[in-house]
Amino acid sequence: MKQRSGFTVPEGSSPHAPRPRVATAAGQLIGRLTCLTCPGSLRLGVRRLLIHCWIPLIALLPVLGAASLQAAPEVSAPALAQEAQQIADCRARIAVSAPSIDQACLRRIYSLPISAWPAPHISEGAIWSELAPLPAKPPEPADNPGTPRKIALGRKLFEDPRLSASGQIACASCHDRQLGWGDGRSVPFGHDRKPGMRNAMSVAMSAYASPLFWDGRAATLEEQALHPIEDMREMAFTLKQLERRLDRSDDYPAEFARVFGDRRITSQRIGQALAAFQRTLVPRFNRFDRFLEGRRDLLSDRQLWGLHLFRTHAGCMNCHSGAALTDNGFHNLGLHFYGRAREDLGRYNVTGDPADVGRFRTPSLRNVRNTGPWMHTGGFMDLRGVVNLYNVGMPRPTPRAGQEDDPLFPKTDPLLQPLDLHRTELEAITEFLQTL
Repeated sequence: MKQRSGFTVPEGSSPHAPRPRVATAAGQLIGRLTCLTCPGSLRLGVRRLLIHCWIPLIALLPVLGAASLQAAPEVSAPALAQEAQQIADCRARIAVSAPSIDQACLRRIYSLPISAWPAPHISEGAIWSELAPLPAKPPEPADNPGTPRKIALGRKLFEDPRLSASGQIACASCHDRQLGWGDGRSVPFGHDRKPGMRNAMSVAMSAYASPLFWDGRAATLEEQALHPIEDMREMAFTLKQLERRLDRSDDYPAEFARVFGDRRITSQRIGQALAAFQRTLVPRFNRFDRFLEGRRDLLSDRQLWGLHLFRTHAGCMNCHSGAALTDNGFHNLGLHFYGRAREDLGRYNVTGDPADVGRFRTPSLRNVRNTGPWMHTGGFMDLRGVVNLYNVGMPRPTPRAGQEDDPLFPKTDPLLQPLDLHRTELEAITEFLQTL
C-alpha cells in the first residue's frame, strides 16, 4: 500500500483511480472525515471534503433533518408551567432589598431578553427609556456631516493653543483623552490661571447631549464648541480675533479649503469642525454594550447585582437611562450653596425661571469611572462617595433666617429620596458603574 497525503492507495493502482464505493452515504462521510484527521491531510482536508463529499452530504440531509426533529420533541405543557413557576419564584427572591441576593436566580432572570427583566423603579414625573447599547454611529446634524477631513481639522483645532488669547490654552487643556476627556481637577483653570466656576464636564458623550454645559446654555454642539474661546475665565479670546489669526497662519487656510471648498475661515466653520471631532469621542464598544447585546456572562455576580439595583431599588433610571444613560434634563441635587460664597444658581442663569434655581444638567454615566471628580462642583473625588450621597437622598438645605419667604430658595428634586440600601448593595452599584 502507498500513502499519498494521508490517503491509503492500493499497490499497483493510480492515486487518481476511482476509489471503491463505501457501502452507505453515512459510511462514506465518516470515511472522509476520518481521512481529515490523518497526518498530512490538514492542508487539503477542507478542499477534499468539498470536492468529494457534497453528494453524500446532500443525501444525508433528509436523514439528519428527521433525526433533529426526533431529538427536539415539543415541550409539554406541565414542563412549561414548571419553568414559568421557577422564573416567578426567582423574580420574587430577587425583588427584596437585602444584604445578599440569590445569584443563581439573578443570573436566570437577567439571561432573559431585556424586555423580560424586572421593570425599573420609576418615580412619577421621570422621563426614561430602556437601557440599550450605543448605536454604531453617533447622531449628527444634516448640515454638518462628519467627513474624515473635517474630523481631522477639528482634532487639530481642538489641540491647538492658538485658539486662546495667550496662545497657551487649547480645548484639550481641560478635556484630556487620558483623563476621560475631562481634566481631573475639581474646577479647571484658564487664562491667567483664573479658576473656573464649575467642573470641566467630560466631552466624551457630547454627541448625545442637548442642550450642553451644566446649565444648558448651548443648544447645539457646534454652538458649545465656541463658548470657551470667548469665556474670559477660559481662553479669553474673541471669535473675530481668532478668525484673523488663523487666516494669517501658514497652515489653516489650505486645510479649511480642503474641507469646505474655499479658504474662508469663519467662526461657524471652526465650530462645525470642532463639533465633528467631538462626536467621534464616544466611548468604544465596551463590556456593558456587549452584555446588553447578549453576552450575559460578561458581568461578574456583584456587577450584575449592581445593575439590578440600578434598575430597581436605587432608582437610578429616573435620571440615567437609555443608551446614553442620561435624561438630558436638569435636576436640583441640593448642591447650589444658595445665599453663600459659593452660590451657583445653575439653569436659572439661562432661563430666569425660579423653578430652575440650583438645577444642573444630568451628565451621562458612560465612562463614569474615568471622569472624576464628580458633580458640577467637582467636590467628590471617590465614586463610592457619590453613591453614598445618593443613598441618603442628597443634601436638603433649609432656609436660614431671612430666607423663609424667599421665592427663589431652591428645593431639592423630589426624585431624590433616601434609599436606605445596605453596604453590600452600595458596593455592588459602585462595581456596576465601573463597567459603563
